[in-house]
Amino acid sequence: QLQLVESGGGLVQPGGSLRLSCAASGFTLAYYATGWFRQAPGKEREAVSCISYEPTRTDIAVYADFVKGRFTISRDNAKNTVYLQMNSLKPEDTAVYYCATGGSICPQSYIDSWGQGTQVTVSS
Repeated sequence: QLQLVESGGGLVQPGGSLRLSCAASGFTLAYYATGWFRQAPGKEREAVSCISYEPTRTDIAVYADFVKGRFTISRDNAKNTVYLQMNSLKPEDTAVYYCATGGSICPQSYIDSWGQGTQVTVSS
């Protein structure tokens, strides 16, 4: 069974940090582009970051402008997991965060699989 499971969300104060994890089962995550998306209440889902699959060179990471310099996406192929390190969190980062796979390049033109989401709340 192909599955993505996010974890690491929670409540954090403004300026704090969280690390989200996206663990895959049933397939090898390293061979796919993996993206992080988020959806805040009353808003549409938006792309946050994506890491490509580059068989002959270093994977390429891309970020939405609103997280550049604060968030970092990375892979641990041994753990079949993609991470999103989130620093300097702001209240406007509050949302349900989802990971998703699809294709090999970023930005992703299609999505094959979504995780169930993990809630991130930034509040004092």
